Amino acid sequence: MFEIGSSLREARTRQGLNFEELETRTKVRAKYLRHLEDERFTELPGHAYTKGFLRVYADALGLDGRLYVEEYNSRYIAGDEGAAPRAQRPPSGPRRRRHDRRESGTVGVALAAILVVTALVIAAWRFGGPDDPQVEGINAPTPRVAATTKQSAQQVTLTIRAVGGPSFMEVRAGTAFGRPLYTGTLESGQMQRFTKKALYLAVARPANVVVTLDGKRIILPRGCKLKVTGRSASCV
Repeated sequence: MFEIGSSLREARTRQGLNFEELETRTKVRAKYLRHLEDERFTELPGHAYTKGFLRVYADALGLDGRLYVEEYNSRYIAGDEGAAPRAQRPPSGPRRRRHDRRESGTVGVALAAILVVTALVIAAWRFGGPDDPQVEGINAPTPRVAATTKQSAQQVTLTIRAVGGPSFMEVRAGTAFGRPLYTGTLESGQMQRFTKKALYLAVARPANVVVTLDGKRIILPRGCKLKVTGRSASCV
């Protein structure tokens, strides 16, 4: 166990970074970054948002974001997934945790699977408004996305453009556990393009983006995590 907030603050101050710089880098509001350092998790929108913020913030500071999410889960989620964060318990004392990467690799894969089904990626630039989406239950059905009839191993181009407002998204090579290609918030009018043989896409607000695969538009249902293999695309 380690102190989440104080270790984030120590890493930030050691690098001479302020909240405004990190807000630009992470696309997470400065006030939420302060809440993370103060461990005021009840001030954040919910578990899924909090874990998304922790992962992005820790990675931006050169730390292991998955380790921070694991620590948050062990302290506030164990046996109570989906509930509001419990009152913070006092830290157990300043101790640094040495991270064994061989062990964390196995833990990280399992943790990533949990994060996918609990909609980790549902985080956005502007939270707290009446239009903010509620986190969907993990048992929601997984509808099929219209796709071309024949799968191909050739490279394809996936384009995501924000049109109706900001939307947080995550793009990985291959699968949900593949190499991260992009994690952040697309503001309205911004676009990202990726050319690979296989891609994984998770979008917090599908209604705010236009997604095309080799020029053909794909309609993303709410809660859909898109897997692209060649010219075949489906929700997973």
